Amino acid sequence: MRIVGVSELTSYLKSLLEEDYYLQDTWVRGEITNYVQSGAGHRYFSVKDERASLRCVLFRGNGSSAPPLRNGMAVFVHGRLSVYEARGDVQFYVDAVEDAGIGELHLRFEALKARLEAEGLFAAERKRDLPRSPAVIGVVTSSSAAALRDIVRTLRLRCPLARVVVAPTLVQGEGAAEQVASAIALLNAHARAEVIIVARGGGSLEELWAFNEEIVARAIAASAIPVVTGIGHETDFTIADFVADLRASTPTAAATAAVPDLRTWREALYQQRERLDQAVSVYLYTQRATLGIRQHALDRASPLGRIVQARQRVDEARERLRVQMQNQLDLRREQLRGRTHQLHALSPLLTLSRGFAVVRRADDDTLVTSVGQIAPGDALRVHVADGTFDAVAGERIAPSGVERK
Repeated sequence: MRIVGVSELTSYLKSLLEEDYYLQDTWVRGEITNYVQSGAGHRYFSVKDERASLRCVLFRGNGSSAPPLRNGMAVFVHGRLSVYEARGDVQFYVDAVEDAGIGELHLRFEALKARLEAEGLFAAERKRDLPRSPAVIGVVTSSSAAALRDIVRTLRLRCPLARVVVAPTLVQGEGAAEQVASAIALLNAHARAEVIIVARGGGSLEELWAFNEEIVARAIAASAIPVVTGIGHETDFTIADFVADLRASTPTAAATAAVPDLRTWREALYQQRERLDQAVSVYLYTQRATLGIRQHALDRASPLGRIVQARQRVDEARERLRVQMQNQLDLRREQLRGRTHQLHALSPLLTLSRGFAVVRRADDDTLVTSVGQIAPGDALRVHVADGTFDAVAGERIAPSGVERK
């Protein structure tokens, strides 16, 4: 059995969390609770769902674009998971916040993309080469779309002998994803097409969403026939593009990729370009992954993590100092009040107010504390509670019970 110190254990847990690449770049959805903003502008809160709660901190420098936060607000928070070593708390360091209704489709896209990628559906090694000269081309798109006319025209110009089989389907809206998946399965069942083009024209993310559904991705992955996608414009990427054997930038480009040109030199040039594009894509993908890992390692080596935790410790130390100073002030006030009461109780004025007097000799202002200091006829000065008056000493009066001589 090994015994370790608390700080050693929390430091080890912090290292474990920060070595996990996915925990350092993730989105979390939840409801804000326990929201507090410090005097320095840092925001501390938790996000919770029905079963759990996670402590979060959003430092002032990272919150410029965040919406106003409040308890009960449903949000997406982005950041990294670590351990605040001073207390041993697991804590989520937030660098971006969005309302729960904003970015929903984007998060769904990234979540499905990550899951399918982890399953190997995007792996380059599973992608197949397209047939060099297909005799039958299957097309999955809307029968009334301009994309279909562009595809057919391109196929006729490039390879007039090829036959086109269209499996019409909705390409957006309710039920579109199911129809696209069914059309792909239908072309596979007939086993006549040698390559399948899945296409539609450009549109917004919502309009292209049918091609980001899991049912379409799995239909493409399960296809025994190579699939080319031509969805949207060049800058549009869908889940279907990542799963397909070849992603083309547009429907027309998909048709161009599916069949060879009649001229042999163009065919050879195209094949060379495709091989080069594939090699570059694999290289760039590998380099991006390597860059991400190295960037993560660099971030971990940065002193920023210590600075972040130091900021939080400063906030807590400032609060402790304020409380201690307030306690000291309260204690000093109580001590002063007690001393005041003591001084008041010892004040000679309080004694005089009860009927006593202070007697001094008039000639030298000597305090008279004994009858032996006074002779009959001596001038005296008597102090009472509300003033002073002069007096003359008379005959000495014997104490009660003592005979006068």
